[in-house]
Amino acid sequence: MKTAITELFGIEHPIVQGGMHYVGFAELAAAVSNAGGLGIITGLTQKTPELLAKEIARCRDLTDKPFGVNLTFLPTFNAPPYPEYIAAIREGGVKIVETAGRSPEQYMPALKAAGIKVIHKCTSVRHSLKAEQIGCDAVSVDGFECGGHPGEDDMPNMILLPRAAEELKIPFIASGGMADARSLVAALALGAAGVNMGTRFIATKEAPVHENVKKALVAATELDTRIVMRPLRNTERVLKNAGVDRLIEIERQKGAALKIEDILDEVAGVYPKVMVDGDMDAGAWSCGMVVGLIKDIPTVKELIDRIMSEAEQIVRRRLTGFLDATHDRPLQTAAAG
Repeated sequence: MKTAITELFGIEHPIVQGGMHYVGFAELAAAVSNAGGLGIITGLTQKTPELLAKEIARCRDLTDKPFGVNLTFLPTFNAPPYPEYIAAIREGGVKIVETAGRSPEQYMPALKAAGIKVIHKCTSVRHSLKAEQIGCDAVSVDGFECGGHPGEDDMPNMILLPRAAEELKIPFIASGGMADARSLVAALALGAAGVNMGTRFIATKEAPVHENVKKALVAATELDTRIVMRPLRNTERVLKNAGVDRLIEIERQKGAALKIEDILDEVAGVYPKVMVDGDMDAGAWSCGMVVGLIKDIPTVKELIDRIMSEAEQIVRRRLTGFLDATHDRPLQTAAAG
């Protein structure tokens, strides 16, 4: 399948694995790239630029296909050394960077000078247009369904994606609610040139996380995510657990007076406890509503091959079949039943 995204990134299938904290390591990124998608190493999971350089080298040993690095720009007083991280990416020969969080504008000259293609994660049309304006090559448009930070507009992809298609000149991919062939075909129909999958890739054999995490995703339904930190305007969608229940109760008690310090135990240092130790009640960790569509734990290749095969069946049989049927049956109006 050829789309603007497969052409831009030199990949076989229009499927991107989003950057995920304590999930986006070399083995998962390489598995996605080897299966024809675009794997992404999560830059800030590596605590120093030197460690990121080693992770990039490790990924190079595992795949000769294109892969990228995620850089999340955080609004913190103690900012990570982003120029050094970018230098590690450049020196590692990586040509694709997924940016997230705050605008990457101040770092665009350095990224562009290195010949790096930038895809920025956005939760609104206005932010997508800003990304286009500052020179991003593509955008990952995140609907309200997504795990992690969906922004503050609560705009689902059925509206957000076609709006993005109306406004953007650069290609974009759909993120949030993407899990299978139906997701891919729907995203393409709404104007996207591919999909970004995060939560779905955690429930794969190669995902380097504790087995408890994968089992929790298979067991969960679409009703098992919660929105937290909205009073702080740092809204995050997470999987319901005992730690999240504690967090929500604190939010209820504090109301508008809530401060980040009040919930620090439920949000700080949670990812190693969950992803490495398998403590499923440690606190808040990102998970999309798409968890309701996750029924198994395949290999990455099995998952991507299945998506692409079933997507072709949906387009060639189901959708074309609707058109063919109009030749054989009289048009029925709603009034005629």
